This record gives sequence, structure tokens and C-alpha cells, in this order.
Amino acid sequence: MKEKFLKILLNPKYIFGVYLIISVVTAISKYLRGDYAINNYLIFKNVFFNTIHQKNLFIHYPDLYFDLNHYGVFFSALIAPFAMMPDWLGISLWNIANTFIFIYGIYKLPFSDSKKAIFGLLCLQEYITAALSLQFNVALTGLLLLSAVYIYERKEVKSVTAILIGIFVKIYGIVGLTQFFFIKNKTRFILSGIAIAVLFFVLPMAYSSPQFVIQCYSDWFQSIVEKNSENQVLGNMQDISLMGFVRRVLGDASISNLVFLAGGLPLFALPYIRIKQYKHYAFQLMILASTLLFLVLFSSSSESPTYIIAVVGVLIWFFLQKERTPLIIGLLVFVIIFTCFSTSDLFPKFVKENYIIKYSLKAVPCIVIWLRVTYELLTKDFEKNYSLN
Repeated sequence: MKEKFLKILLNPKYIFGVYLIISVVTAISKYLRGDYAINNYLIFKNVFFNTIHQKNLFIHYPDLYFDLNHYGVFFSALIAPFAMMPDWLGISLWNIANTFIFIYGIYKLPFSDSKKAIFGLLCLQEYITAALSLQFNVALTGLLLLSAVYIYERKEVKSVTAILIGIFVKIYGIVGLTQFFFIKNKTRFILSGIAIAVLFFVLPMAYSSPQFVIQCYSDWFQSIVEKNSENQVLGNMQDISLMGFVRRVLGDASISNLVFLAGGLPLFALPYIRIKQYKHYAFQLMILASTLLFLVLFSSSSESPTYIIAVVGVLIWFFLQKERTPLIIGLLVFVIIFTCFSTSDLFPKFVKENYIIKYSLKAVPCIVIWLRVTYELLTKDFEKNYSLN
């Protein structure tokens, strides 16, 4: 009985099946309860309908939903098939599609089946947090994984397509370009990227107009600038980042993002000086881990559902380790408890409101891991000290 249970537990097919089941259950439960997350889906589907009717995508429509849209006009093409379905079906299939991209990204990682299964189990809690909000972060994480894997597999067109989908939907996908130095055929990557970018740019024009689409990009930029300013508020549910942690501990919301980026970007870029390590897949994946963590830790838009991106980065770092010392295991446990479960019922409401949310403590374990990842990128021999098996 025990052996049979372990066989199931260590089989990624079963674990990935659980993900797909959860994607449907969370979507239907949110729909039936009329939960706030349904509002996210209403925003998404109306990106399509507002594009058709050439209505501003980035202003309030209180008769349709609350809050604002911050996704690009290209997103209207992705959400269109779901938007035209009844909400209960559209929501379910939307969550399934996001989940499929995510688990396919994990499946493509160069780890053993048992590692992939454990990988899926360890980020399940963070996945549920993201899936419950019906957001694009789940798919974005998968796209970033695929963009890196496809570069190693020398599938430049697939890689740049994954990156551009992320960019045209949520800007964040641009971090996929951190793998650019590892591309073998850079000419193919660049030329195909230009062609696909043009396609993505003009596609919404087919059901709106060129003038509308061009105006959308101007409006999108303005909405992102405004959102960044709104996020820098002490104690809200945004800015759960390294920047938010420092701002909240110091009690000063006015500290500019540029102050943090001035130190963070050079530190992030420093490992690229180790050109001799480029040929090792483990080094490329560790850069990916650093990228996923950096993306969340240095964004004022980071919220709890965003941490699916960072936790996947943590797990890539962990499964690359050839020797899992007590320190390595302890750091992973630190992340699982204080990042993955910090917003769950594991912590009393008083603790969550007065400490975890107030000081952005969910970010702290990931800050520690990112610094550790940076240290390893700068000092370790990736041929000897890391394993892909």
C-alpha cells in the first residue's frame, strides 16, 4: 500500500492531473459563490468586448466590474474564445488553459519524473492561491519556463513567441530576454521575434481599428505608470516585494523604486560576466531562477497571487542542488512556511494583518533565496556542483 502511494506521489502525471482538477474546482467554486475573483475574469472578458466596440480599455466601467484592467490590447485575442462562452464555462476553461501552460512548463524542465512530481507538490499551495484569483500569472510562469527551455533546445521561434506573449499581455514577459546571451542562433531569434511582434501588434486591428490599437498602447503605458504610484502605499495588498518590505519597515512609502533598482539591477546582471559558465544548462536555469525571483521582488505590483512566479524560481534553485545540506533544506522550509502558507489559515488572522501584510513579510524568504542564488551564480562551478538528474 505504501509503495503504491509513493508510486502515485512521485508520478508527475498524477500530480499534474490534480492541478487540472483543482483548476476546474476553484473556477466553479468562485463562480457559484460570486467571489471577488470573478471580477478579475469580468475584467479579462471585457478587454475583448471593449476592443470590439473600441472603448478605452483602461478606465473604470462600474456597471461591468470594479477595479481597472492593466493588460494590453493583444490580450483581447487570447481571451476572445473564453469571453464568448457562458461565464461558468469560460472561467473553467480559462483556468484550465492557464494551468496547462504552467504544468507543461514544469514538464519540460530537465529534471527526473520524481523531481517534477515533488516540484509540483511543493508549489501546489502557491498555485492554488494564484488559481483562486483566476489571474494570468500561472500561464506567465509557464511561458517564462518554456522560453528558457526552448532556447536550450535551440527552438528560437517557440522561445521568442513565449516571451512576446508575456510582453504583449503583461509587460513582465520581457524578463524572458535575460536568456538572450545563451541563444545559439541569435539572428533567427531576432528576425522571427520582429515578425511575431508585428503580427501581435496588428492582430487586434482585425476586429477594431489601427487608430484604436495605437491609442491603446499609449493608454496602457499611462495606466502602468499610475498603477505603480498607487501600489506604493503602506499596508495595502500590493507591493509585497523587497521594495515594499523596506518601505514598510521604515514607514516611508515615498522611497522610489529607482533607489532599489539602482542596486538590484547591477547585482542581478553581475553573474553574466562568467561567460565560461554559459554553456552549462544548470547555469542557464539558475539565471532563470534569479529572473523569476527578481521579477517579483522588484515590482511594486507584486501581490500574493504573483508569488507563484517567485516560488517556481525557488524550486528551480533547490532542485539544481547536487547536495541538499541542512542549510539548503532549511531555506526551502522557510519559503514553504512563510511565503506559501503565510496568507493561509496556518497563520492567525491577527498575525497576517498586523505583521505579514503590514510589513510584506511574504517576500522575506524569497529575498534571502535570491541573494543566495546570486551568490551561487557568482562563485560556483556549474559543471561540478549542480545536477539536472
